[in-house]
Amino acid sequence: MSFSAVTKNELARVVGQRSCCRLAELSALVKMDGSVQISSGQRLSLHITTENAAVARKILSLVKDLFGLQTEVLVQRKKRLKKNYVYLIRIPFQQGISDILYRLGMLDESGCLRDMAPRSLLRRECCRRAYLRGVFLGGGSVNRPEGNYHLEIITDNKLFAEAISSLMNRCHLATKSSRRKNRNVVYLKESEHIVRFLNIIGAHSALLNFENARIYKDVRNNVNRLVNCETANLNKTVNAAVRQIENINLISHTLGLEKIPEPLRETAELRLKYPGACLAELGKLMRSPLGKSGVNHRLRKIEEIAEKIRSNKI
Repeated sequence: MSFSAVTKNELARVVGQRSCCRLAELSALVKMDGSVQISSGQRLSLHITTENAAVARKILSLVKDLFGLQTEVLVQRKKRLKKNYVYLIRIPFQQGISDILYRLGMLDESGCLRDMAPRSLLRRECCRRAYLRGVFLGGGSVNRPEGNYHLEIITDNKLFAEAISSLMNRCHLATKSSRRKNRNVVYLKESEHIVRFLNIIGAHSALLNFENARIYKDVRNNVNRLVNCETANLNKTVNAAVRQIENINLISHTLGLEKIPEPLRETAELRLKYPGACLAELGKLMRSPLGKSGVNHRLRKIEEIAEKIRSNKI
């Protein structure tokens, strides 16, 4: 089961304490996955479609708890992927359905379809949290934290996507928006903001699993960086030592080490005797201990002599 499905199954069990929160969550679910059907005689009905059984059960529970409406449920296999089911919750025409659609924010006062949720649903912070939970249940997904950090919400309505982005930004979440296959995508890329969003909507188990995976991933990446850094430094040290020994051997076989100044000869002999030692270790082995910069200076002088020999200047 995907991380998104596990998260949605958890959220489907979260029940708002206040009726206003439950109304806000159902409003978001209806706005994301619902459609108003108008038949002959201006008879209104509401269809809500979802592929998640737990979400379908939650929609039925919220409709029954808030309004006590008659509902119908149809289950069918998807045409393209026969393994998946689609759940259709249908609320047929009945007394007072127009008022209910108005309360859910689907219709405005004149009976026209709304593009955005009414402000009356989002006055309280708890209602805004519940609304975002419904938005995620209706059209959200989140990647496994072991991979790339990515949480997104998809909707066909551009104005509604802007409203979702504004509501998430109000919760201090740095959202980004894009168009994908003629659909509007509101997404988060920063792991800290994904964790904050999961906390806001009440997905606490998913949050802990996300954090555990993120910490493990960060530690692993830090260890890899340290190992790579140490390996690079070791390679650099070894390559430098090999080059220094080549220079010393060249001087020894042509000019003779006895012909170079005493401090340089001492450094050259120690390098030949301790080919794996670092500069600091070589400095401590000197008759008069020397720092890294001093040893490095002498080795550069030896390299200059070797380069002159190579270019026949000596």
